Amino acid sequence: MRTDAMLKQKAPAQPQSLYAELMAHAAGSPNDEVFAQMISSQIGGAGALPPGLGLEEKDFAALLARHFPGVGLVVRNAGKADDPRVPERDDVLALLLEHRAYLNMSEQWMAEIVTAACMANDHLWQDLGLWSREPLSKLMMQNFPALAAKNEYDMKWKKFLYKQLCEKEGINACRAPSCEYCADYLKCFGSEE
Repeated sequence: MRTDAMLKQKAPAQPQSLYAELMAHAAGSPNDEVFAQMISSQIGGAGALPPGLGLEEKDFAALLARHFPGVGLVVRNAGKADDPRVPERDDVLALLLEHRAYLNMSEQWMAEIVTAACMANDHLWQDLGLWSREPLSKLMMQNFPALAAKNEYDMKWKKFLYKQLCEKEGINACRAPSCEYCADYLKCFGSEE
């Protein structure tokens, strides 16, 4: 069984230097480190987030100004492509916003970024461009504490979010009476390789 420490991705040299520069300018806010990892990975070609972490250009610029004052990074967003998953995207975003901590604006941005990553196909921490699962759990607890508290058995985050959507709609997509007895247990709770 692998641990998160064994699964850590190493960022290539360019993203590592960008990460170091971002952290040197960090404002001291709770989301600084995860935003720095996401931005560094996205610019380095890792993760599944579009330019600007999937935010509108003005929102990405505001995120940089708030979390990394003095960093002159400009990312041009090519515009949003037609997405057939818009209703699903809206549901994930609404779920996250419904559970935000209401401490600062970066929770709104984080909800939009996590939603964009949920539309990709890998583990959520990888789609976000994070270097391990640990920062994802931390960002969920900081930004969406009531929702994170519901993940008491440490289910994989993307599966957990979709399970929450199903439960909200009264859909029981699971065949077993509880996760403990489910034949797909390892798909939801196993290693994230």
